[in-house]
Amino acid sequence: MTLELEDADTRIGRIEFENGYPTKLSVQALFDEMDFQRATQAYLWSLPIMGFAQWHKQHEAVFGAKDTDLVLYDSYRDKLGLLTANATTPYILGFPNLARTGPLVLEVPPGPTAGGISSLWQMALNGEFGEAGPDRGRGDKLLVIGPEQRVEDTEGYRVVQAPTFVVFIGLRILTPDPDEAAALREGFRLYPYAERGNPEPTNIVSPDGKAWSGTQPRGMAYWQLLSQTLQREPVREQDRVMMAMLKPLGIEKGRPFAPDARQTALLTEAAFVGEAMARANAYQKRFANAQIWPERQWELSLAFEPGEQPPFRTYLDEYASWFYEAVTASRAMATKSPGVGQTYLEATRDAGGNWLDGGKTYRLRVGPNVPAKQFWSVTAYDNQTRVFIDNPHEIADRSSRMDLRLNEDGSADIYFGPEAPEGWEQNWIPTLPGRGWFAYFRLYAPLEPWFDRSWTLADIEPVAE
Repeated sequence: MTLELEDADTRIGRIEFENGYPTKLSVQALFDEMDFQRATQAYLWSLPIMGFAQWHKQHEAVFGAKDTDLVLYDSYRDKLGLLTANATTPYILGFPNLARTGPLVLEVPPGPTAGGISSLWQMALNGEFGEAGPDRGRGDKLLVIGPEQRVEDTEGYRVVQAPTFVVFIGLRILTPDPDEAAALREGFRLYPYAERGNPEPTNIVSPDGKAWSGTQPRGMAYWQLLSQTLQREPVREQDRVMMAMLKPLGIEKGRPFAPDARQTALLTEAAFVGEAMARANAYQKRFANAQIWPERQWELSLAFEPGEQPPFRTYLDEYASWFYEAVTASRAMATKSPGVGQTYLEATRDAGGNWLDGGKTYRLRVGPNVPAKQFWSVTAYDNQTRVFIDNPHEIADRSSRMDLRLNEDGSADIYFGPEAPEGWEQNWIPTLPGRGWFAYFRLYAPLEPWFDRSWTLADIEPVAE
């Protein structure tokens, strides 16, 4: 075997050597490729923290929400900027910065709710509450403590130690009763531990029709926000290698982000290629556990175990897939217990394996015995923004909580397309010509036929026109 590297044509161009040394041009080409590859992988790695960082930025800059304020997302327009939001149940969400507030107390009222606390990396902490939490919907009182913070007297609280200063606190209200929902909103409280003796009422902020976007920024704005976020938050031990890869690109802890022309060009292209990789990774999943039924197009959208790690590695492509198109991941969202939590099924293709097209009409037949203790819903999303399809009808989903037209056997035909089929308007979800879309089918409190796979969901089928 020869020990010499010889001149060769490669996928990045011709690499040439002089007495074993790469030529000046080859050195530059190799460094550019090294840094470009690192930037594309940094894009995929950083999608979880960037999803929350962008959302946190919108809370402060668009809604004017303070650290202990909570934002109520109730209507179609409220949720229009939120990655793969459910259109059925209200959300109450906040992004407190523990560096500014100190430890926080969270009071959860008893009742039909689901929620939890996550780090800015979207890693679920031991702060799940509601029906899928340890309180089982009986109410809870949590104490959220940030990095390097200490509280001597924690009696009466369930302690959540957060590894990031900015954390996500979210509550989903599951009851359809408006009066009960209002009472639950009022009972959900967030305030500094230092003010526990006489806390101020929790302020609930409404988006109030403001346009906003939780979609990760593009181009250099992506890297600018990433640098700002990494400056503020502790570096996780598992991220030290990635931080070393970012250094030649101008992103370094403790230093301002001031990329030169070369770095700017590489980062701009890497943001584009990185997102293209993310889109392929999300919409054509290559995880063996994503497939639900061998003969169907439906896949598990959340293809990892929140709060767990596989042996000998971490989740990378799985995180990039989910967090490109969605936000938050908790154990309840990948429930293993019949009758509690949620399950998320995703379809990007029709029954024939073709990408879903907003200019065509499709039908999904939902059988009469869907294994959901609470309800089921199907929602359509724009495949570029990953939010509701922005349509004048303000319709994003159909669910078993709605007055659907049913077939004689109790099944429901849900239609997707630019125009509602005559007579099926109440079962129709609008799509837009010229844009792709995908669907989530949610089971709320899935039952045993889901877990043993004895229940199946039909594929989305094109309707002949």
